[in-house]
Amino acid sequence: MASSRARPLFRRSEGSRAGRLGGTRKIPRPGESAGLRDDATPEHGIEAELPTKRCAWASGEAAIRYHDEEWGVPVHDDRTLFEFLILEGAQAGLSWNTILNKRENYRKAFDGFDPERVARYDRRKISQLLRDPGIVRNRLKINAAVENAKAFLRLQKEFGSFDRYIWQFVGGQPRVNRRKLLRQVPARTAESDAMSKDLKRRGFRFVGSTICYAFMQAVGMVDDHVVDCFRYRLV
Repeated sequence: MASSRARPLFRRSEGSRAGRLGGTRKIPRPGESAGLRDDATPEHGIEAELPTKRCAWASGEAAIRYHDEEWGVPVHDDRTLFEFLILEGAQAGLSWNTILNKRENYRKAFDGFDPERVARYDRRKISQLLRDPGIVRNRLKINAAVENAKAFLRLQKEFGSFDRYIWQFVGGQPRVNRRKLLRQVPARTAESDAMSKDLKRRGFRFVGSTICYAFMQAVGMVDDHVVDCFRYRLV
């Protein structure tokens, strides 16, 4: 949800999603008026205040929920992979918050991200999408989504699933990184370069290396939660 796509939730050129953001969880201490026993001890559940640290790009309700529940979790469902392919392409030049806030609108507009239905969109449907204020009304991006759906179906036919194709770029296993700071997260890698080159060769659009790396982060092909993010050891 890279010095160039760290999801500080501004523009893609400002970095990839990683960093730190705190929220605190207040837990009563001995002596506070919380109906505690006089002999309360740590083993009775008494702790100091514990900060909940997140990657810094996760600011705002939608982004925090996405970060805490989805970002970096390995995805092997083809329809979900197609969803992120569309959303990451739509985000080019915009903030990730913009896309997250429009995500449900995208789901409705693009028929639940069903690639077979999207591949059949005609001029009339595309014109309808261009009038939909709930999505990014960019003709190039909408046309790309349709062409990508067609290419997606070709890959499914060739490999049996898009999942089988796309995960080969990381050897079928998530790459777990150990980034301490936002600036240590790259915008692209050799793997995203290879993915971008092959996708373009197969007819995909809006799949530059930076977009591909963001896609890899989103679907858990790489884990770029910073090491002090509470999700780092949970994904």
